[in-house]
Amino acid sequence: MNIHWTETVGDDWSEIRAELDRAFQMSRAAALDEESFVYVVHHDDLLGRRGAGNAMVASGLLSAARTAALEGARKGWTANVIAREDDADPKEVGEWAERMLESHGVTGELIRIGSTHIGKALP
Repeated sequence: MNIHWTETVGDDWSEIRAELDRAFQMSRAAALDEESFVYVVHHDDLLGRRGAGNAMVASGLLSAARTAALEGARKGWTANVIAREDDADPKEVGEWAERMLESHGVTGELIRIGSTHIGKALP
């Protein structure tokens, strides 16, 4: 399945590069097979709360997914990101990732999963 669960990295460039390379290899294989893929990152990493290395990986993958979404939209596959919080049930995150792989109408999106995320408030 084309779901990349990011691993925690330190601030050492070789660790950051290795994690990005691991994600890139999965993404490239999926794209070549014209299949959708999902990156799963930690919500706090998108906000820089767990160190610079983790923030670089999460932000880089969000940007990569949005860029890949443009290419995939023309060919019928999608690229999305799930940002999970600490209390997010891994099974639930996996189910959301599978839904995103099956949906062809959503691409380049960031979905947050966890008890503290309520979504956008309506005026």
